[in-house]
Amino acid sequence: MTRQKAQFPKEHTEDGEFKRQDDAFRGWVTEDGASGYPAARGRYHLYVSLACPWAHRTIIVRKLKRLEEVIGMTVVDPIRDERGWAFREGPGHALDPVNDFQFLSEAYAATDPNYQVRVTVPVLWDTVTKRMVSNSDDDMMRMFNSAFNRFTESTLDLYPKDLREEIDPLNTFIYENVNDGVYRAGFATKQAVYERAVRRLFEALDTLDARLSTRRYLFGSRIVETDWRLFVTLVRFDAVYHGHFKCNIRRIVDYPNLFGYLKDLYQYDGISDTVNFDHIKRHYYMTHDEINPTRIVPLGPAQDLTTPHGRGHLN
Repeated sequence: MTRQKAQFPKEHTEDGEFKRQDDAFRGWVTEDGASGYPAARGRYHLYVSLACPWAHRTIIVRKLKRLEEVIGMTVVDPIRDERGWAFREGPGHALDPVNDFQFLSEAYAATDPNYQVRVTVPVLWDTVTKRMVSNSDDDMMRMFNSAFNRFTESTLDLYPKDLREEIDPLNTFIYENVNDGVYRAGFATKQAVYERAVRRLFEALDTLDARLSTRRYLFGSRIVETDWRLFVTLVRFDAVYHGHFKCNIRRIVDYPNLFGYLKDLYQYDGISDTVNFDHIKRHYYMTHDEINPTRIVPLGPAQDLTTPHGRGHLN
């Protein structure tokens, strides 16, 4: 039997398991500038893909914290080829107005000429030092949450001190089993590895659905970063992960609490503007050629996230 080729060979084990590479750039913007990257209006620029769930997290926090006039943003073409993420004019994506880069790989090369592994989004670029600050979405979520507070009227805190000891372990659980879990299933190159990832994924979704039966959000009445970390996977699930990544035991629409929760978050002020199903579907189905060699993009599923979510009575 011919073994399925890996989508990203350098990130696969001999056993057929996908092992995501670590983020290579972990600089940090701070309010006081002690890190070497002081928070400032207009100094930093965010490079993202609307298709990518990791980038989507940073787009959401930037939106919620009202930092659109503080941190610039450019969206790459959702269709990624062997040259990587590209800056092209098109519906919902654009040329690079900051550096005139044609490809995001140029930002990586400008920061570290010896960088040899996969180029990823998001990227936070510093226009003063002319280098990348970070390619870690986790770090950027935290930076955007607090470092730029003096430049925004938003008092929202997505990482409140009184919940941090609970937020961190739930973040890890969701990342390992759900956020990355869909990729571990979809990129598996052996049956047993795929089945193990899918079982873990749906066990986690079952656990989260039960948790949400008695509370509106993951920690009750307050929305925190963990909710948005989960949202970016849930909103892509039925459109992409269910079919493309073979995560098809159930759909999110089949979960009474998770589906209402997804709609509740989608309807939160400004969030639907950050979701682009055209970019999402075209990216996954036209980019992962080892999984979908025909590059045919499905028309469905028909889904409406604007109907009443029915969760307003929960605390």
